Amino acid sequence: MRETHNRILLIDDDITFSQTLAASLTRRGYVVEIAHNMQQAINISPQPIQQVILDLQLNGDSGLNLLAPLLNDYPQRQILILTGYASITTAVEAIKRGAMDYLCKPVTSTEILKAFNLGKTDAFIDTTQIESPAENPLTLNRLEWEHLQRVLQEHDGNISACARALNMHRRTLQRKLQKRPSPH
Repeated sequence: MRETHNRILLIDDDITFSQTLAASLTRRGYVVEIAHNMQQAINISPQPIQQVILDLQLNGDSGLNLLAPLLNDYPQRQILILTGYASITTAVEAIKRGAMDYLCKPVTSTEILKAFNLGKTDAFIDTTQIESPAENPLTLNRLEWEHLQRVLQEHDGNISACARALNMHRRTLQRKLQKRPSPH
């Protein structure tokens, strides 16, 4: 049986991204198990793997729905959420459901290993790089996008139900969600 501290489960529906990230982690000495959908992930999850990299969107399903099954077998698992569509709402929800961290794509294997505390880390945090929210308030477009994300999360990622709740046309909602504004 392989050692659990050198194994990582990568769950992402983007085959090219998965293969590239797995190759990078393999070069660093890790054994990477890959799942491209929820069923494959559930089939692999009973194995004693300590670190899991989980994409937020899996072929139309929410990766958040996999957090509970992944933690059922091994509650001490470290699960890192990756997403190309980050929002404060989904980040908070992921942490509430048991994820240890939340990173935005594109992401490197170095950033992932640092999130798991497996790579080299800085001995201190440079607080001069931390921005105060008062100095950089969110734009109106960003606030709207965050609200849309929150309502979408409340409807379990169902675009049609979210559009009805917002009294908005479905295509309009999809366009607004795709136009991710800058954080400030």
